[in-house]
Amino acid sequence: MARGTLRIYLGAAPGVGKTYDMLSEAHRRLERGTDVVVGFVECHGRPRTEVLLHGLEILPRRDVTHRGAHFTEMDLDAVLARGPAVALVDEMAHTNVPGSRNAKRWQDIEELLDAGITVISTVNIQHLESLADVVESITGVRQQETVPDDVVRRADQIELVDMSPQALRRRLAHGNVYGADKIDAALSNYFRPGNLTALRELALLWTADRADEYLQQYRAEKGISQPWPARERILVGLTGGPEGRTLIRRAARVAAKGSGSEILAVYVSRSDGLTSASPEELAVQRTLVEDLGGTFHTVLGDDVPEALLEFARGVNATQIVLGTSRRKSWQYAFGPGVGATVARESGPDIDVHIVTHEHAAKGRGLPSARGARLGRARTVAGWLAGTAGPALLSLLLTAAGPGLGFANEMLLFLTLTVTAALLGGILPAFVSAVVGSLLLNFLFAAPTHTWTVSDPQNALAIVIFVVVGIAVASVVDLAARRTHQAARLRSEADILSHLAGSVLRSPTKEGEESELTVLLESVRETFGMESAALLERTGDRGRWSRQGSVGPDPARSPDDADVDVPAGETTTLALRGRVLPAEDRRVLGAFAAQAAVVLERGRLIGEAERARRLEETDRIRTALLAAVSHDLRTPLAAVKASVTSLRSDDVAWSDADEAGLLAAIEEGADRLDHLIGNLLDMSRLQTGAVTPLLRETDLDEVVPLALKGVPENAVRLDIPETLPMVTADRGLLERVVANVVENAVKYSPEDAQVLLAASAFGDRVELRTIDRGPGVPDAGKERIFEPFQRHGDAPRGDGVGLGLAVARGFAEAMGSTLTAEDTPSGGLTMVLTLPTAPGRAPVQPDLPAEATS
Repeated sequence: MARGTLRIYLGAAPGVGKTYDMLSEAHRRLERGTDVVVGFVECHGRPRTEVLLHGLEILPRRDVTHRGAHFTEMDLDAVLARGPAVALVDEMAHTNVPGSRNAKRWQDIEELLDAGITVISTVNIQHLESLADVVESITGVRQQETVPDDVVRRADQIELVDMSPQALRRRLAHGNVYGADKIDAALSNYFRPGNLTALRELALLWTADRADEYLQQYRAEKGISQPWPARERILVGLTGGPEGRTLIRRAARVAAKGSGSEILAVYVSRSDGLTSASPEELAVQRTLVEDLGGTFHTVLGDDVPEALLEFARGVNATQIVLGTSRRKSWQYAFGPGVGATVARESGPDIDVHIVTHEHAAKGRGLPSARGARLGRARTVAGWLAGTAGPALLSLLLTAAGPGLGFANEMLLFLTLTVTAALLGGILPAFVSAVVGSLLLNFLFAAPTHTWTVSDPQNALAIVIFVVVGIAVASVVDLAARRTHQAARLRSEADILSHLAGSVLRSPTKEGEESELTVLLESVRETFGMESAALLERTGDRGRWSRQGSVGPDPARSPDDADVDVPAGETTTLALRGRVLPAEDRRVLGAFAAQAAVVLERGRLIGEAERARRLEETDRIRTALLAAVSHDLRTPLAAVKASVTSLRSDDVAWSDADEAGLLAAIEEGADRLDHLIGNLLDMSRLQTGAVTPLLRETDLDEVVPLALKGVPENAVRLDIPETLPMVTADRGLLERVVANVVENAVKYSPEDAQVLLAASAFGDRVELRTIDRGPGVPDAGKERIFEPFQRHGDAPRGDGVGLGLAVARGFAEAMGSTLTAEDTPSGGLTMVLTLPTAPGRAPVQPDLPAEATS
């Protein structure tokens, strides 16, 4: 059965119209005769969206009970049994109620796709896993529900539902997104213009990258090597010289002229060692590129122009920035140079910019071709010099006559032997020495044209000629080999230096890639492989599993790889693409060892996080001891003093005095009871010992009990009689409301009342505690829920800072949420969201689950 296709409507924020567009697409397909059903769609009470549900087949939802509360989820089995052609599944990042078959809704979607059902879904940019930290840094809100990026990237179609921040805020202000009582808080918090602009840019950039991936995949499938200038991608060729900084900045200015342009800096590490790159300078240039938003790449290549152009075509580059050559004029006799060659061979699809700089034509030393690896052309030239060279020299000397003398003729043949050694190595030089000695004997040593030598001095000269020729050839060949080895070692050192630097640095693009992914990508680029994967198994006979991979179709086991290098006792680096020579495996072994280190470091980071949590627990225990020793002492001392005074026989207390002392004892006892209760509650939460008894609860019965500890007329209630019952633990709910209200009264002005208002939205009820106090800045809204935190100038002895921490802990234990928002007219609003009891949901719908404060 063919796998179904996935279409995703991606939005920058709630309310842009993802569900509306999804339902509109469903109606278009229905009109074309496609079998479409609604697996799960959440309209969030938006009338225009609800209208689009008419005419579509809606499958019943599945009821799920968790901790005594009832919820509804998509009935996956019902959708599979129905087997439609297309299923609508809203809110892809949704977390299913515990007890469901899959933990996440995107996993439900995967099952539908595997069953051959086409799925249309929706997701917001803030729910992508790789962008969670970025969104939190922008909005100050941590996303609890995320979906892995690769799940979304695998979608067959991704359509961006775009809307300007101003238009979305107008839609919100008109009541088309949230209810009237939510508008002010939403506009002043999550839906601020800056937040929406940043989220929109994230969505546009992410979608553009996805479109670029589609383009690269299409070009690879069709074998298209010519660049398509759909997006400006600027490649900077670096030599490791000081002019690189000028080139990078010039490329950045070019990129700034076109929105969405990308910079890629490339350094070609030549195995023949013809370039003298400074590792320190390359490190500086690498940092500069990354600071400007580009990426740095190192590739191996003996032919620099060819390597640059091959890389440029591979990444679909549209422009190449190169510097004016640093060679002096006479050095162009060795070739036209990299810039001229790239410009000549780039073709009409890639623009080449030759940038002048202050180091142009100042020289870079003689080209060291003499110590380079012997290429095919040089080998052929060496053999020609060793075989045909002596014959040609003999013809020339014969035509010139006997005037030169035997000694000079022998020196000319010796020169030819040295030339053959320089060009082709020891074997052509040996052949040249042998052939030259025979020709010297036959043509120039008396008697000529015979193989005999009458003069013993000539015979000795021929022997010396052969010995010297072979010796010189051996020395030249050995020097060439040593030079080549030194050049290769320097090239390996450059690669290893880049490896060490790339691993020590964090990921370059806002956490998009893990350190292991960056390292594997560097391996793939450096050795020109198709894919790279780090494999690991448990024990000697365990199954291999991929811990990280880059490139298409990575190896699943070492047997599937073209090259595999052990990275440890149970880990292996596996590459696919081509078989590497043995000399490359040494550097590859360093990459493999570093990959194992990165993998282990990631695990150590996890261990460090667990240790940090234990340290936090110890910190709480220490703070608990401090609270017991200080904050409990004050009410205890008041009780002790009052009791001692009453028992004293030296003073005759009046009835009023006795009543006052008894009131002080009662007040101190109440404070002790409250503090000890919070401390015990915090201890229960820390140990996970809170087990709520969830049942139908009426807020009218719980809220008055929670207000017994606050002064009269300090709180104004606004709880409608038509409010549905909620699912909660009555005792825990009372403690939550009491702690939140006491905190609000504490920070409110004496002449201002705290408003406690409740309202129903869909399958949830919100209880909002609104004060007119000084409020809390955005950076402190989450910190006030941490244990032993007292905001502002709360006096010592006025609690230990556990009230809100206990309140949130109890709320989460009941399956509810407690968050802090700004009061639009000044102050702080605590929002307690409770699920309604099954069958009690009102007509008015809820706010979207995707919305955050």
